[in-house]
Amino acid sequence: MTQPFLNHSAAELPLTRESTQAIKSALLRWYLLLLVLLSWASAPAFALQGNLGAHDPSTIVKDGNKYWVFTTGQGIPSKYSTDLVNWTAGPRPVFTAATRPSWITTKVPTFVNDYWAPECIFMNGKFYLYYSCSSFGSNVSGIGLATNVTLDPANPNYNWVDEGEVISSNAGSTFNAIDPAVFKEGNNVWFTYGSFFGGLSMFPLDPATGKRQGNTSTTVANGNPEAPFLTKHGNFYYMFINRGACCNGINSTYYILVGRSTSPTGPFLDQTGRDLNNNGGTVVLNVSGRYVGPGHAGIFEENGVSYFSHHYYDGDDNGFPKLGLAKLTWDAADWPQVTRDWVTPGRYEITRQGSNLVWQAQGCTGAQGDAVTQSTRTGQACQQWDFTPAGDGEYRITNAVGGLAAGVAGCSAANGAVLQLEAANNSPCRLFRIDRANDGSLVFASANGNRVVEVPFASNVSGTQLALFDYNGCSCQRWTLSLGAPLTTLASRNMANVSIYPIPATLGNFTLDLTGRKSNEAVTVEVLDMQGRVLYRRVVANPQAKTAVEAGLLPGLFLVQVRQGTGLFTQKLTVL
Repeated sequence: MTQPFLNHSAAELPLTRESTQAIKSALLRWYLLLLVLLSWASAPAFALQGNLGAHDPSTIVKDGNKYWVFTTGQGIPSKYSTDLVNWTAGPRPVFTAATRPSWITTKVPTFVNDYWAPECIFMNGKFYLYYSCSSFGSNVSGIGLATNVTLDPANPNYNWVDEGEVISSNAGSTFNAIDPAVFKEGNNVWFTYGSFFGGLSMFPLDPATGKRQGNTSTTVANGNPEAPFLTKHGNFYYMFINRGACCNGINSTYYILVGRSTSPTGPFLDQTGRDLNNNGGTVVLNVSGRYVGPGHAGIFEENGVSYFSHHYYDGDDNGFPKLGLAKLTWDAADWPQVTRDWVTPGRYEITRQGSNLVWQAQGCTGAQGDAVTQSTRTGQACQQWDFTPAGDGEYRITNAVGGLAAGVAGCSAANGAVLQLEAANNSPCRLFRIDRANDGSLVFASANGNRVVEVPFASNVSGTQLALFDYNGCSCQRWTLSLGAPLTTLASRNMANVSIYPIPATLGNFTLDLTGRKSNEAVTVEVLDMQGRVLYRRVVANPQAKTAVEAGLLPGLFLVQVRQGTGLFTQKLTVL
């Protein structure tokens, strides 16, 4: 965790290493106080949901049905989630002033309970939590270890056990004992630590105790690095690090790089072959839009999906530091690719989780102002949506009929604001940020405020207009995508030699004319209202050239769909 680099004139403050560090550390403490104050405020978040204030988040660890991260702050605060979308502050810190480990007073006597950059790993049937303590204005620092059999304070077995010091540094040391990272592979456990003062080093841990094994260490990165994280993918070990300045809000210049090696101890080379020990590193995440100063990488893998955790300073929220989760994949050469875009551009059907109800542009005319509803799946083009990335996890979602975008009526961010077709542009109220939940479903949050798309009141009625509401995790706020057919494919399904008459119809009935079709395959006839609700359905097992359809429709406008095999015929019908 780097302190921010600040510039002061000689008249303001002499630029000694100690005085500059003191100012930098004071600014960090101000940010930590801001985390606490803003966690009580009602200002909307702009990524994920819930309590997102975080600096130097640990790698995500799972205990039972909860996902946990620990962060920099008083006593080591935590937060948890049950779905990787909504985050809640942990009920208590790891340590209080009364339970502070005694070794800290001896090794870091000026420590004031602001623990830095914790890391957590599960092994030997319990959780090992490593944490940093540092002294303002010097490299008098230490890394300690605490263990617990559970991370849930509601569990009766919850109890943090102080395991003491892992490593410390003093004024005469050539390194700084902060920013721990732990990687376990079989019976080998590797510990990486350090900062811009002396670089990053690693040594093995005893897998039984989680403490240092031996007295040797290997330097793995120089050039003002911070925040190491070691992992393995395929045949390579990957060392993620930070460079730049953190802790200065929107003026932070932190960014994340990577190098790789065939050995867990390096040398770690970037894509050009340059060593991290020689200022090398391939950038994997840098400032982009509102996401300023990303730092402190971690990787959590579940069900074949890799989440790249980090913190960033929100440029749209006064530089407030927040928890971020991005998508991690690997290219053909096994280099990591990090993006906030969870959906590949393309055409999709959007299905409500656990149902056969999909997004539809009401009326299938593609006209501006038409409602966006949930409707029974019919395969029509108006149930196809094109996803176009707008950057940083946000998408413009346009209908295949007419090309207008799903947007929020009146550009409202209020609870209950409804969705309708609008001109396709990158206005925030016509963009949606997509987050991936742990079960693979997606959450669509309006870029204008952060409320999410919901089927109001969890209605199962076809034709219900979609609207924005606060996130609650209901299946009515979760969506899955399936690839939609290109319009050329949809066109190829059109049934020829089909007609219905009379139009307008009278007495609610009409005739289906199949004259000219040579197939005897069964025909399905459906009549839907303009909200997509099926009002009449009939299967004609042995279709004749002409079939009377006695639907008994009341006066109004309807949509008639006729299916035979893979063919589809659609016709609007007015009843007088």
